[in-house]
Amino acid sequence: MQVKLNIVAAAAVALCAGAVHAEDIVVRIGQVGPVSGSQAHYGKDEQNGARMAIDDLNKQNVMIGGKHAKFELEAEDDAADPKQGTAAATKLCDQKVNGVVGHLNSGTTIPAAKIYSTCGIPQISPSATNPAYTTFGYKTAFRVLANDNALGAGLALYAADALKLKRVAVIDDRTAYGQGVAEVFAKAAKARGIEIVSEQYTNDKSTDFMSILTAIKSKNPDGIFYGGMDPQAGPMLRQIETLGMSNVKFFGGDGICTEKLIELAAGAKTLSNVVCAGGGKSIEKMPHGMEWKKRYDAAYPGEFQIYSPFAYDAVMVLVDSMKRAGSADPKVYLPFVGKTNYDGVTTQVQFDADGELKNPAMTFYAFKDGKKIALN
Repeated sequence: MQVKLNIVAAAAVALCAGAVHAEDIVVRIGQVGPVSGSQAHYGKDEQNGARMAIDDLNKQNVMIGGKHAKFELEAEDDAADPKQGTAAATKLCDQKVNGVVGHLNSGTTIPAAKIYSTCGIPQISPSATNPAYTTFGYKTAFRVLANDNALGAGLALYAADALKLKRVAVIDDRTAYGQGVAEVFAKAAKARGIEIVSEQYTNDKSTDFMSILTAIKSKNPDGIFYGGMDPQAGPMLRQIETLGMSNVKFFGGDGICTEKLIELAAGAKTLSNVVCAGGGKSIEKMPHGMEWKKRYDAAYPGEFQIYSPFAYDAVMVLVDSMKRAGSADPKVYLPFVGKTNYDGVTTQVQFDADGELKNPAMTFYAFKDGKKIALN
């Protein structure tokens, strides 16, 4: 008799466990960035931040609409290529993910935004800074850091007022990001009385800049602004030194403002001439930055670059919106994303009507003794 009771009790427990499991929901967050090619270090860092958020959420017993939520990351590689980016966006739409963090580059984020808008999936970029991203009227598009209007103008102000530069050359890599931030810088620099003595162009695959730098040298600039990413900025710094322009200041936006630049500059003394800007507070001044960074370094030693805390916050903002809406259905929770007031690692996240971060911070950085340091 006792054996039969035990069997009945075990069956009841199994039935209850099955009932609880039936109430669970699986929430899949898409994440896209370059994890192959010359920009892989950016993409891996950003993916790490998103994965860290997923891991944290799965430890928190999150409830959405009265159901236990299990979170999964659907990570895609776009290799910083617009065609691969749109293919990844289409794939995530077909898979009916619940939200997307990404893409990393403006050149992939902007065309992908149209696809996410069409399929109604909220998209939060933790890194794309071209202002155009939020100007198309897509209700699904959001950004958790300052855009190039702030970064380019801020660097121009710093060049004119803090460093008293008078003659600056501008180079851009013709990508949506590089061209965009360079144009903003040039316009703002002219308004501050700086003469743009040369405008040169390259691409995001090149590593030989001797011809354009030689042309720039003949104009005798006291500064060079580069709109692009660190795989080009590192060799550029080495070649600037080779040409004897060791006293020329070197400016750039968040694309060159990485720990990796130290390695890519390969000991060039011109690294100490770099001033770059990032679209957020330094990790030391983020509300929960240092505590978060300690956990990141333990999980992903030596991989931190720049965007991972913003990717972490982007995931958390999506899930916070789902919790407030009581649903992981993009159609239901999308309106709640725009009403976000989330205490994030990077800042208090709130969006304006266009999906831009309200009151974005900006930090200037330099490199001293082989280390990246915040100037403000």
